[in-house]
Amino acid sequence: ELYFWSCKIDPLSFSLCVDAAPANAKIVHEGQACVVKDDNISERIYTIREGDHLMLKCLVKGHPRPQVRWTKTAGSASDKFQETSIYNETLRIEGIQRVQGGRYYCKADNGVGVAAIKSIRVDVQYLDKPVLTVHQTISDVRGSFYQEKTVFLRCTVNSNPPARFIWKRGTIPIEQSKDQGVDIYEPLYTQGETEVLKLKNLRLKDFANYTCQVSVRNVCEIPDSSVTFLLTIGTTPPALRLSVNESLVVDPGKDVTLSCEVTAGLPKPTVTWSRYLNPLPRNSLVRDGTLELRSVTPADSGFYNCTAVNNVGNPAKRNVNLLVRSMGNLTFQITPDSNKDSESIQMGRDLKLSCHVDAEPQDKVNYTWYQNAVLIYNSDSLIVLHSDPDMAPGTSSLEIVDMKFHDQATYSCVANFPGSTVPELRVDVNITQNSVTPPILTVPEGGQVVSVREGGTTELVCLVDGKPRPPVLWSRADKDLTMPTGEWAVETRDGRLRLTNVTRDLMGAYRCQTAPYNGLNVKPRQAQVQLNVQYAPVLDPVFQDVRSPNYQFVTLRCIIQKSNPPHMASIRWTRNGEPLTSLTPNPQENPQLKFKLDPNNNGTYKCHVNNGVGSSTCTFNISSRPYNAEFYFDTPNPIRNLKGNNFSYNLQWTQREPVATDRIIGYWVNVRNMNLFSKQIDKEPVKGGLMSYILTDLKIPLSYEIRLAPITTYSTGDYVSRTIKYSEPYNYPRPSDHVCGFEDKHICGFSQDRGDNFDWTRQNHLTQNPKRSSNTGPEMDRSGTKEGCYMYIEASSPRVMGDTARLLSPLYNVTAARGPKGSGRFPYCISFFYHMKGKQTGTLDVWLRVKSIASVDTKVWSLIGNQGPDWNQANIIVNPSGPFQVVFQAIRGSGYEGDIAIDDVSVTKGKCKQENSVSNTGMYVTILL
Repeated sequence: ELYFWSCKIDPLSFSLCVDAAPANAKIVHEGQACVVKDDNISERIYTIREGDHLMLKCLVKGHPRPQVRWTKTAGSASDKFQETSIYNETLRIEGIQRVQGGRYYCKADNGVGVAAIKSIRVDVQYLDKPVLTVHQTISDVRGSFYQEKTVFLRCTVNSNPPARFIWKRGTIPIEQSKDQGVDIYEPLYTQGETEVLKLKNLRLKDFANYTCQVSVRNVCEIPDSSVTFLLTIGTTPPALRLSVNESLVVDPGKDVTLSCEVTAGLPKPTVTWSRYLNPLPRNSLVRDGTLELRSVTPADSGFYNCTAVNNVGNPAKRNVNLLVRSMGNLTFQITPDSNKDSESIQMGRDLKLSCHVDAEPQDKVNYTWYQNAVLIYNSDSLIVLHSDPDMAPGTSSLEIVDMKFHDQATYSCVANFPGSTVPELRVDVNITQNSVTPPILTVPEGGQVVSVREGGTTELVCLVDGKPRPPVLWSRADKDLTMPTGEWAVETRDGRLRLTNVTRDLMGAYRCQTAPYNGLNVKPRQAQVQLNVQYAPVLDPVFQDVRSPNYQFVTLRCIIQKSNPPHMASIRWTRNGEPLTSLTPNPQENPQLKFKLDPNNNGTYKCHVNNGVGSSTCTFNISSRPYNAEFYFDTPNPIRNLKGNNFSYNLQWTQREPVATDRIIGYWVNVRNMNLFSKQIDKEPVKGGLMSYILTDLKIPLSYEIRLAPITTYSTGDYVSRTIKYSEPYNYPRPSDHVCGFEDKHICGFSQDRGDNFDWTRQNHLTQNPKRSSNTGPEMDRSGTKEGCYMYIEASSPRVMGDTARLLSPLYNVTAARGPKGSGRFPYCISFFYHMKGKQTGTLDVWLRVKSIASVDTKVWSLIGNQGPDWNQANIIVNPSGPFQVVFQAIRGSGYEGDIAIDDVSVTKGKCKQENSVSNTGMYVTILL
């Protein structure tokens, strides 16, 4: 519970209350709840229909004002909401889904005492359309027909709460006790809710329409749902025939047509196409069981699935593995005699040439070898391996056995797809003792360490030589780190790795090594290059606001957290931009500045630290001025004087850290409107103390800017301001018999809600748009005059279905908490006339917004659709617990023929009375809040 110290208020002086209090919280519900109840463990359960609007509010008490955080545990299904907490007093979920059910927690914390936690369980109700499938036991299958056999009708549905099943043959419910030929039961181990209707040894009357009707007994006004199946003597499961082979290889750029022909099935099956793991390509077209793919690319390769379903037996499925040919880079390797650990070509030893292409499909690639442009056939000295088991799959090799002088030649490897339009690839390798030498990898002098400023561009170099000269692979020496491109290795043809926009996280060792492809397949040569990224010092704090009493020592410390290079070139201090020449700090230490604060040396102090690469700054705002005052969040509403158009206002605030600076001796209070009223109040604050000052003789309907600043012996703090205004205008002072006809431009103190989609419009017959929609909206106001005004919403473009407009009444102060003779809260009557003409008219709602610690909105009246051409009256009795507003909410319907208007609104104290002068039937609703 939250307690306050009571105190007596003097209008011309301060009143001090001890105010710091721990957080307290409770959850109130709004939105479209079906029901809210307590279960047997005293937890609230909020039941809502799927797709409706959920709104929960966490009402908090405590000072300082607590921060609110919403979290959630998993409900009917796993949900990620608990990982993305919402920091707001109001939790809104538009169109709630079943996976969002669960327990929601509201946590309020203001740093005083233990945080307050409340929870509410949200139960999302839903009922899907059931699915009815027909099955027959395998032993009963004879040909294609279900005749004189046992048949199972299986009905499955997902729902919350559990659904009730009703079976019908034709229009007559099936009762198991009255029909020995049927059996109704719930099978085990099924997903969702399932019930089976078993037809034993089919009879002639069993060939009929069967309906499975499911119901959740109208919870949340969810209607029943049903599905119907016609069982005939010809009922049979689907069968398919595929127009192509199950494995299909095509060239890129070709059009591909895949057809699934239905060969059996009654009812007529529905045929669909899908792709395993991936969606269908964007250029695909499905039509009557045929899938057409236009200008296929290798990215279109994959498994395509054709499925036929008619809810009889199991679905029929056919699969096609589509391979679109592709051919990438052709690479080669030269392997000297591996048995002799040789790294060079030598006469009398073996030599292997290998050739590989990245292609799809790999097994369709054809390799041919040529020696000096002559096709090579297998011989004792030249052996062609179309699939080398010692190499990567899809690699072809040419082995030269016991190399002779005449084996020195130019060898060519050609890769192609036979019968395809994909162009062939070719690589030539000149093999002589002089043309092939092992690679040499070196780092140029001075290139072992490369320094670059952060954000700059640099180049890492590893020089490579050899015949043929191989490419160089670059990678990070730390195997857990990737290259700047995100890849684990980057290939460069000339051994130069160029880096742009270098950041400090790229600092470290980089490994360069020769690649075996397009060169000798020997032990790789390796080297390392160290990248040194230089950056300006990282300092703490970047900014600090320091408050201190005058004539006390202040120490400023600027901590160098990291820097490259670590050596500081210079450190200098400034005050208000002017250098402090008397200070010469040691550049190798964390700089600090110590001085005695006085009224003349307040200001902005900066420590500039430079390491030769860049400069960084610690900034200190040093002041003996007091911290700002903080207006109390729960300031009461303005109070109207009983006589005249005056009101008073109880200004309340607390002082942040009152002892941090010189003693606060009082406050300046400025009231600004046409003129300026300024007053000094002599009173010292106490930490956590709530201070008050009553402002009197304020005029209705003027608004005032209130400015407040603390005062010390040497200075005045910054002003904070807030604007106050009496919430009821001069012509609508309090709930009374006054009726608002919206005749004046002030519209009786009503205002537009800034959080809606569009605004209500003040209008009469003379200001109507001559091009407005016919058959909608009022011709005249409620009194029947063309000059009379009313408020209405225009449903024409750009408005769309569901757009909302809200009109807010003035704030009515409840002056009597209890009715006569302790009869409970004092009743009020909300009376108004409405006009809802048009076949596409939407919804008019009336909400009551009660002001307390937080605003609580409750719907007290609602009407939807066309109500005819006349004005009708509604009367609503409410019993608010505090100051309140009336909210008129209009929701645009399905089309432009749906304007909504209101007129002659009144809020009176006491119960609504029947008025004989009203020709239309009044609607009465009583609400207790």
